[in-house]
Amino acid sequence: MTDEVFVHPTALVETDRIGRGTRIWAFAHVLPDVSIGANCNIGDHCFLESGAMVGDNVTIKNGNAVWDGVTLEDGVFVGPSVVFTNDLRPRSPRLPEARARYESDGWLVRTRVCRGSTLGARAIVLAGVVIGEFAFVAAGAVVTRDVEAHSLVVGSPARPRGWVCRCGESIDTGDGHLQCGACGLVYVVEEGRPRLDAGD
Repeated sequence: MTDEVFVHPTALVETDRIGRGTRIWAFAHVLPDVSIGANCNIGDHCFLESGAMVGDNVTIKNGNAVWDGVTLEDGVFVGPSVVFTNDLRPRSPRLPEARARYESDGWLVRTRVCRGSTLGARAIVLAGVVIGEFAFVAAGAVVTRDVEAHSLVVGSPARPRGWVCRCGESIDTGDGHLQCGACGLVYVVEEGRPRLDAGD
């Protein structure tokens, strides 16, 4: 860790694998063996477990726990109080009948949130899913399966409700070729899915 990392005096940070420009705020706890990239913002009361991986330019709002096996790629936004999981059949490792299960990491189910994606406040992400690049998970959605790149998903369980641009605005794929009204990026539609035009 360098002087170019800000750690609030009440935060407990036990890893030195933090990129420059990152800010870690009040009452956060980061365990050893967590990797955090550059220019990240980790809000109050966040917990990052050993084995969690956070890319560059990631924002993790207040009240989040990022567990072992969760990877947040570059530019991901995690809204307040999002819930991640990493075990599909959890038991207490202290329960005698379950102790053998936890003697190795065979129980661990990894989750990946790909570049530029957004997870809205209080979304729930079940273990083992991949959330595609620039996808948008609405507040309160329960993600039980993979989410396609640029897809907007809502509800419980989360279902596709449209498409979003890299900038986060909704885009309409109706005519096969479209331009984002907010940022101007141009997309082509292939098999019903937007793809950034190669010219951009």
